[in-house]
Amino acid sequence: MRKMLWSVGVLALAVTPVLAQDQPQIAREPWTCAPGYEGQTLSIYNWSTYVAENTISNFEAACGVTVNYDVFGNNEEMLARLRQGNPGFDISVPTDYAVAIMSAEGLLEPIDRSLVGNFANVSEGLTGLYFDPENAYSIPYQWGTVGIGYNIEAVGEEITSWEQVWNYDGPVAWLDDQRIMLGIALNLLGLDPNTQDPDEIAQARDFLIEKGGNVVSFAADDGQALLARGDVDIAIEYSGDIFQIMAEDPGKFNYVIPEEGTQIWIDNMVIPLDAPNPALAALFMDYILDPQVGADISNYTAFGSPNQAAIDQGLILPELLENPGIYPSDEIRARLYEIQDVPDAETDYSYAWDEIRVALGG
Repeated sequence: MRKMLWSVGVLALAVTPVLAQDQPQIAREPWTCAPGYEGQTLSIYNWSTYVAENTISNFEAACGVTVNYDVFGNNEEMLARLRQGNPGFDISVPTDYAVAIMSAEGLLEPIDRSLVGNFANVSEGLTGLYFDPENAYSIPYQWGTVGIGYNIEAVGEEITSWEQVWNYDGPVAWLDDQRIMLGIALNLLGLDPNTQDPDEIAQARDFLIEKGGNVVSFAADDGQALLARGDVDIAIEYSGDIFQIMAEDPGKFNYVIPEEGTQIWIDNMVIPLDAPNPALAALFMDYILDPQVGADISNYTAFGSPNQAAIDQGLILPELLENPGIYPSDEIRARLYEIQDVPDAETDYSYAWDEIRVALGG
């Protein structure tokens, strides 16, 4: 997906996604499970609100297995837990740069691709990326952007820029994610969002402290819930999370890709080191890459699908596929940026984020 740096132009969106229960029923052969897995257990460590309602239950029924499902709020939380030793997870879903970190630190098992025939369904532009050039350790799951979700009535104006977020006179939530938030600041300062220069990271820290007077919450992947409850009027969040609440309450919320630019990302399924059941994990990856299964997830969560077969077969809802806030045009993508691993500066980013949270009361 991102073999180059991208950034974004302004894009205020009002198209409402339709959730899985509203999908047209398309007759096709369902995914079938290979024999021999009955009675086994699969443990998944994933982001929240990131599967369709029937994704897990259908896999359990198809294979006769039990799935344990745990969630994390950001990549750093996931990395910290797995660096202490795998407590029993078979699959995790890190973002691109975190895959590179885990691979470099020996935290991943290679994937038996002979068990993942549906890997052929992945869009060509989403394979062979910098963080895993041979896709030896990772398989694309979903992708999207980081942007601004807001309550249209409460804010009272169309938001098009980060500057409006900083200047807003009302409650705002930021993502509790050091690389995302510091990356936004670095980009706005005209610096590399992946800089490893301590002085530049310090500039981004000071910028966010200066701009954070309206922050009332650091959201661990649940800013959309704060927005939906009315706890905040604006939330910096992942694209699909905001589109989900837009679907639940049409006309109340909006998602915007700011004119100054933002991050585009791809999350990936991986098998953590010492996974108890790597074969069942690979089988689950094959299941996820089934065109209908993959479409069900993307149609429900409103994130971008990496499944070209699902797109080509018309399984992605047109109102989602044609929405540039979910599937940005090439022109928009040409202005997005990516976050990469920065091994020599990871501690600098972590310390800077801690200082920001303390300064802003987080």
